[in-house]
This record gives sequence, C-alpha cells and structure tokens, in this order.
Amino acid sequence: MKMNAYVAGVGMTDFGKQMEIPLKSLAGAAIKKALADAGLGQTDIQAAYMGNAAGGVVQGQEMISGQVALRELGIGKIPVVNVENACATSSTAFNQACAMVTAGFYDVVLVCGFEKLFHEDKARTFAAFDGAVDTERSDGMLGALQALAELAGEEVDFANAGKTRSVFMDIYALMAIAHMKNYGTTIEQFAGVTAKNSFHGSLNSRAQFQQEMTVAEVLESREIIYPLTLPMCSPIGDGAAALVVVSERKMRQMALSHPVKVLSSALVSGWDMASEVGSYAAGLAYEAAGVGPEDLSLVELHDASAPSEIVAYEYLGLCAKGEGGRLIDEGTTRLGGKLPVNVSGGLLRKGHPIGATGAAQIVEITEQLQGRSSARQVENARIGLAHNGGGMIGLDAAATVVSILARED
Repeated sequence: MKMNAYVAGVGMTDFGKQMEIPLKSLAGAAIKKALADAGLGQTDIQAAYMGNAAGGVVQGQEMISGQVALRELGIGKIPVVNVENACATSSTAFNQACAMVTAGFYDVVLVCGFEKLFHEDKARTFAAFDGAVDTERSDGMLGALQALAELAGEEVDFANAGKTRSVFMDIYALMAIAHMKNYGTTIEQFAGVTAKNSFHGSLNSRAQFQQEMTVAEVLESREIIYPLTLPMCSPIGDGAAALVVVSERKMRQMALSHPVKVLSSALVSGWDMASEVGSYAAGLAYEAAGVGPEDLSLVELHDASAPSEIVAYEYLGLCAKGEGGRLIDEGTTRLGGKLPVNVSGGLLRKGHPIGATGAAQIVEITEQLQGRSSARQVENARIGLAHNGGGMIGLDAAATVVSILARED
C-alpha cells in the first residue's frame, strides 16, 4: 500500500534479559522516549497501536495489554488497538497506524511494540513459540517439520524439537540444509552472517549482545541443531520500541528537520506458496513506493537465524536466487559495503523480543536516515527497507510485512 505518513519520533529500550522490569514499564519507557524525540506530549496522541505477541502465555496478560501499558502513563480515552501477529506484531501495528494516518483519520498515532520472553519457567517461553502455528491441526508444528524434512531429504529430531530448543530452530535448520544442497551455500557463509551482525551489534549500545565474533568463533560455538550453532540462532529477549507517526499536515506544522516519510508498507499472509510469500510482499512494497532494490541504502530484515538472512536477500531481490551466500563473501551487506543489512545487529545480536522487533527495525531505519547512528552510520542513507515475518501455516510464513521509508530534505 502506498503511504503518506511520517515518523516524527522514535524511542527504544535496551534489549536483553530484564526480568525485574514489568512488561508495561518497558513499554512506558520506550513511549516516553519517542514522545520526547518528537517534541510532543501525551495529549497529542489521537490513537495507539500496541503490539505484544506473547504476554498472554508468558505473563498471563491477555487482551488489554496496550491499555494497561498506556494507563500506567496516565493515557486514556483514545482508541487503543492491540495487535498480535507473531514476529510481525509491531510491524503490523506500524502498517495499520500508517494506513490510518494516510487515510486521514488521525494526525498523530502512537505505535509501540513490547515484549518479555525471559521467564523462570522456560516452558512458558517455548509455549509462546509453539502457538505460532495452526494448533488445531492434529500434526501441528511437527507435521510442518516433517514436510520440510522431506523437501530437504533429512530426518526430524522429534525427541528434542520444541523441548530443548524452539521448534522454529528445527525449521531454520532444515531450510539451511535445503539451501546448501540446492545452491552450494556453505556453513561458513551462514557463520559469516552472524560474524557480520556481531560487528554491527558491537557498535549498538542497545543490542543484547555487543561482543564481536569471528567466523571461526561462531562455528566453534555449541551446536543447537546442525548446521546451526548458538550464535546463528536469534535469542529470546525483553524490550520495547515506540514510534510516533504523523500526517503530512502535522509534519509541516512541526517543521521537522530531515523528516522520514513512509513510502509504502505491505502486509500479507501466506497461501501455501512457501518461499514466495516474502518476494510477494517485497514486490508490493517496491511497486507502491516507486523504488527497487537498487535504490536502497540499507535493510533491516528478519534474521531469526543466520540462514534466514541469506534466504531473505534472495526474496527481497537483493540478489538472484541461490546467490545469497555470495553477498556475505563479498562483504556487500556489511557496514561500508554496497548495501548494509542489519546494521543494528539484527535479531541475531540486537535481540528478538517478538512483539518489539518490528518497531525496533523502524527505529533503526529512521535514525539511520536522519544521520543519528554514530559509529554504525550508513553513509548517505536515503532509503531504507524493513522486512519482518513470523508464524507458520503449512510451509508459509503466516504474516509478513515489508515497509519502505525515505529521508526528505
């Protein structure tokens, strides 16, 4: 969908293990920062889209998590829409907020993604991921795993899937093996994704992991499931990110310096076309924005695993199918390369508090387009793309969002 909305302010907490901080307090901290960044007050907010994916399972906070978080700040009366859409939760909240502003319903809308995945009972955390499938199917996630295994010519480790690790890591491992068999992608290239993102994360004070790693160190780390070692898998985390989205009219009233315009945002769901979901969403976003992959300055994408990033290069049109590994070898997607990807550190190093991830991607892109990213600043950043997807039905991602933003002078 073509958009006409602007990001007026952004705010974000550190990502990491924050068991002592209540869920609503994380949201409140990010919201305060976003409002201060925009130079607006709480009474300026006309509506709020609040994204939380796992609070019902992990904290027992169902149905009204957005209202709870906002009430803690003294915000009431306004329409509050609670959004839950797997890993694409706050990406979806952003999409819907921009659509409402573009349609002329509001001039100032708050978007917040917030999540706490760490819990003393690890079974609760795993249960949150287990619910991101069609749970009423008798075979559920294990059926999807079996189908993927057959495509990859592998066996499923049913004894440990979903018990000692998130079942999605088994999915990513099978995707990786299939890519290796079909295109000759190497485990060193997968490790190279993590090494690259660790360098980026080492420059990000809000990232969950800030230690730079070499390819050798990634490969020598504990194996989760072949070919994935621990640093090739995105960690669970706690955190929040918030955005203030405004109309063009409001933007001009505020006289924003270097405003960031939302050119397009495509929200799609899977339809049993497997890997085509991401390329379909990207195609819609490119067409609506009037740009192509060659116009991008940077990308923040859903690297829930290292192989996921390489596959995403291909369906986002950053390279031809099967050539994702080459971008790692050539340094194309590293800071200083032709098209930096996940300069925030990505999910792999910045962290992946599910509900907060999508909004955090927009925070990163907005700051980059405004030249506010210090040591990890992308030179001459003009146009950024955010990609996020999550959940699984059959062999498809259940939800995918691709948004494109641009700097205006």
